[in-house]
Order: sequence, then C-alpha cells, then structure tokens
Amino acid sequence: MTENAEVTPGNEPEKEFMSMEQLESMLDEDSFAVDFPKAGEIRDGIIASLTEGQILVSVGAKSEGLISGKEYEAIPPDILSNLKVGNAIPVYVINPEDQSGNLILSFIKAVEEQSWLEAEDRLKSGEAFDSKIVGYNKGGLLVPLSTIRGFIPASQISLSRRLNISGETPEQKYKSLIGEEIKVTVIEVDRERHRLILSERAASNETRDMIRDKVMEELQEGETRVGRVTSLADFGAFVSIGGADGLVHLSEVSWEHVTHPSQVLKVGDEVKVKVISVDRDRRRIGLSIRQLQGDPWSKQVEDLKVGQLVEAEITRLTNFGAFAKLNVPGELEGLIHISEISDRRVEHPKEVLHVGDKVTLRILKIDDEQHRIGLSMRRVDSAAYADQDWKTLAADFDMGADSPEGETLATHIGAEEPALEEVVEEAAADEVIAADELTTVEEPVALDDAPVTEELAEPAAEAEAVAEEAVETVAEAVEEVKDTAGDLAEEAAEAVEDVKPDDEAA
Repeated sequence: MTENAEVTPGNEPEKEFMSMEQLESMLDEDSFAVDFPKAGEIRDGIIASLTEGQILVSVGAKSEGLISGKEYEAIPPDILSNLKVGNAIPVYVINPEDQSGNLILSFIKAVEEQSWLEAEDRLKSGEAFDSKIVGYNKGGLLVPLSTIRGFIPASQISLSRRLNISGETPEQKYKSLIGEEIKVTVIEVDRERHRLILSERAASNETRDMIRDKVMEELQEGETRVGRVTSLADFGAFVSIGGADGLVHLSEVSWEHVTHPSQVLKVGDEVKVKVISVDRDRRRIGLSIRQLQGDPWSKQVEDLKVGQLVEAEITRLTNFGAFAKLNVPGELEGLIHISEISDRRVEHPKEVLHVGDKVTLRILKIDDEQHRIGLSMRRVDSAAYADQDWKTLAADFDMGADSPEGETLATHIGAEEPALEEVVEEAAADEVIAADELTTVEEPVALDDAPVTEELAEPAAEAEAVAEEAVETVAEAVEEVKDTAGDLAEEAAEAVEDVKPDDEAA
C-alpha cells in the first residue's frame, strides 16, 4: 500500500497486540525494576529529618526509614550531636516493613558491618594498621578497628613489649599500656562469634637479636632493672631484662651461702637486678641480686671478736680443713684449717670430725673484706686466752662495776660463798698448820749406839752437828711463821669488827 492510498472502511490496517509473555518480559527489564530495601543489607541514606528520639532517613526508591528506640540510643552522643539534615550516612536494614508498615533502620549496625567488612579485607591482604590500646583483660590487650574492638592475646604481643611487662595481675601487667600507640595486623575474623583477633608480633619485623642489641646499647653499669628468671644452672641464674638475657652468678644470688640458685629462685620469678657489667663485644651482661639487698655481714659479726669461744656445727669437710656453721644469729660459716683441728698431725679432717658434729671453737680471725672467719678447735683450751675467757665469763654473768654489793662469780655459778669470819679463821688455821708441818723434823740418828769404825766416827760427828744446826734454823723459821699467822689473824678479826656495824645498820 502506497502512502497516498486512501483508507476506506474496508481496507483499515490491522492493529498489533502484545502477548502476555511480552508484557511479563517488559516488566522484568531493569527500566521497570523497583529497588526495594532488603533485610540485612547496608544502604547509603540521606537524613531527611531529626527529632528527639528519632531520625528519618531516605534510602531511595521513594522509601524512608526510621532510626528510633534502642538503635537511636546506641548512637554515641558525640556522633549524634554532629548529625544534620542532609548528611549522608550508612544504614543497616533491620526490617523492611514492621507491623506499622515502617522501614526500620540502624546506623550503628551499618557502621559495625562496614568495620567487619574492613577486617575481612585486611585479613585477606595481611596489611598492618595503626591503632591505640584502649583496654585489657586477663588474656591480653583490647585494640579497636573502626567501631569494633579487636583482641591481642598475650602471646601475640611483640617480644620487646612483652619482655617489659611485669606484675602478677592483669592490672599490674597492662594498665600502664592504655593509650599507647600500637601497630597490628588481623589474623582471625569470626563475625558469627563476634571475634576479631589481632597480632602485634605479626606486624613487627623485630627479631630476638635485634631486641638484644638494642637493650645492650641502652644498658649502663650500675643501673637497676626488673627482669624475669628464665633458667637456672649450677653456676647461676639467667634473667631476661627487656629482651636480653643476663647472668646472675651464683656468688651474686644471695649474701647467704647457697650451693645452687634453686635454693632461693625459681623460673618465672620477677626480680630486681643491678647491672654490674656489660660486654658488648662478647654480648654478655653481668647482673647481681645480692648487691640490691644490702650486706648483712657487718650486722652479723658485730657481736663477735677474735679469741671468742663459739658453738658450731660441722657442715663440710675438705682436704684443707672443715667448715662450721656458727650457732649465732644469721647464716655465718667459718673455716677450721686442718692445722687448727688438733695438736697432733692430721692428714684429713675426717680423722677427727664428721659432718653434723657439734663442737666448741675459738675465733682466730674475722676478715670483713673477704667475709671470712677463721676458727680453731685445738686452741679452745689454750692458756693464751685464759684471761679473755675469764673476762668473758664475768661479762656473761654481768659482773661489772654495777653489780650488787657482795655479789661474786660464785653467786652465779651456784657455789656457796663462806662468811668473812670463816675465811679469816680458815686462813689463820692454814698458816698454823703450815708452821706445825715445818717443825716436824725427824730426830737425828744416835750414832753412839751404832757399831761404827773409827773411820766413820769423824764424819758422823760432823753430820750430827749439821743436823742440830738445821733443827735450830727450822725452829727459828717456825717461830717467824707463827708470829706472822698471829698478826694476820688479828688483822682479820679487826676487819670483821669493822664490817659488822655496817651489816647491822643495813
């Protein structure tokens, strides 16, 4: 049919109608699709209005949703105060249509969901990020990633930070770390369990050698550090200070005598140590525990002096002598040199002594500088110390100038002290007896009755004369002694008379 053909009722063109299949196909095309909100999705919205307790948000498709109730209250005040009409915010669709036909939204859940998505992205990439320590619990530190909090287990804290942590309780260990900057990486994400695990150790490239070198550069002799015992050996204890291990030699563990550090320390103990040497070339650190405790030696030996007798117990036997623990306050031990054990020759102390023997010893030497005490067993009864022993005994019984009148050593040791009259009478009696003994001289043998020859007569006569002369000399001496005894008795009697009035007055 040509354009100029006339249309008559008999020749109108036929109209084309769409089938149902064509209509449904057209409705499925994007141009006719309506993007209705779905539960669980996150949308970008625009704040349409702000009222007390409610925010109206436009989410497209001519839809407006509400943030109200608990979701409104969950918004932090500092964020809420900055929200204004027209601001773009993310929202999470909680319910596309509630009983009242309202679209229910959440701002906090949307932000949290975005944080979880960020955490998953960081887990895949392994990228580290900077954050700040905001809290702690018994197992480690709390660090935020956007709006969610991640957890750093103690085992995932960096080596340098972990070695500087001290204390028994979580508060003692971690409280001082709050507010510190920290670099971490995501190592686990579990949204269902709301679990985000972070690691500082994985984000750090530090090695133990790097930490040790850094600590050794900072260490100075004489400074005090807090460390932790990492291992024990026969020769001492190793203590970690900030990541570098130092040695506390057995002689620097304690002022008391110890044969193994386990007697006073155990692995894991937190201890204060003094840095006594730093050898950077050999990478060795010398530490001391006892130098921070004060030297008890001076206090322990202040009541001891050379020549004093002490009770002790034998603790060790060696080729050169025996060690004995003194029975005095403190843990004092001295050496009995083998030459001071006995007056006779001793090849080994075990010939005379055994471990555990209780003995009395004399102090020969006190060496304050070397902390040594020299002892002797063979000089316990030496006469050279008799005067000192008596003075010590008198001092033990407080027999000084302040002793009560009439008090003597016999009073303390239990002997009965005789009266003054008895002493005088006994002294006088002793003098008389001595004089009588001197007068008892055997009479000379009568030579006349003896059958002697003429050759013996003259010597016998001379002997008789000498004997008679000796008797006369002795008699004179006896008389002098008797006179002296009498004078002593009279003087003693006068002394008694002088004392009695004072006693009666008392």
